[in-house]
Amino acid sequence: MTLEETLVAVWRQAMVDAADTVELHGKRFQVHLTPRKKLREVDFVFRDQPLRGLEQNPRTGSRWAEMARSGAKVMQFLSEGRYVGVVVDGKVTMYSKAVIRHGTRETRPKKK
Repeated sequence: MTLEETLVAVWRQAMVDAADTVELHGKRFQVHLTPRKKLREVDFVFRDQPLRGLEQNPRTGSRWAEMARSGAKVMQFLSEGRYVGVVVDGKVTMYSKAVIRHGTRETRPKKK
């Protein structure tokens, strides 16, 4: 499964199916709500790299928040505190400067 496929799988289970847990490669990861904003959040692993999926806060000023306010299901993905991509209604957008570690080497996602 590619990184993009993994992000969509997490998004689908957490945002569309409203599952309490996300399952990836036989492992389960708990979906919980953030304490203050009550946004869905899930910590998971992709190829030994910890990642976090975070539901977009619709109360911010970003274009992603505007989509969320309009009813789109939006989840941002972070690695080491940096945004690596976003899934909006099943479509992935990877951020060009995002770096995901694969074992001991680092690679940047290819531009589409």
